[in-house]
Amino acid sequence: MTSKVYVALRVKATPERAFQVFTADIGAWWRPNALFQTTPRAPGVLAFEPGEGGRLTETLANGKVFEIGRILAWEPPARLVFSWRQATFPADLLTEVEVRFEAVGEETRVSVEHRGFDQVPADHVARHGFPDQLLLMRLAEWWRDLLTGMGSGLA
Repeated sequence: MTSKVYVALRVKATPERAFQVFTADIGAWWRPNALFQTTPRAPGVLAFEPGEGGRLTETLANGKVFEIGRILAWEPPARLVFSWRQATFPADLLTEVEVRFEAVGEETRVSVEHRGFDQVPADHVARHGFPDQLLLMRLAEWWRDLLTGMGSGLA
């Protein structure tokens, strides 16, 4: 199985603005997905703690904070890398997300590479019984929808 998905979308913003919206405003544009829930509870609000070593968290309505991952690279306005885990993952299982922001004329290409799903066992609940290709296709569709939502928030 290939272990990654790659999605790219152009947005009408500078790389600086796109990076800022992706990180500082993630709670406003992020949309949960039933297939790739971070927690089994009702979705909360996502937030990044800026800087390498900072956390990506989800704060639930009851105030509980779930750590989704840690920032591995914080290079505004060009690149962000963070670990990603769902609550059902064993403590030692992490996937990784790399986001790049590249100027293309008056726009910015925002690209997301989410890698490491090959580490998730075939019978794990996070796979929903999907074969490898279908699982990755659904993950790519979700990231495309997320980037579209983020891009809409820039207008």
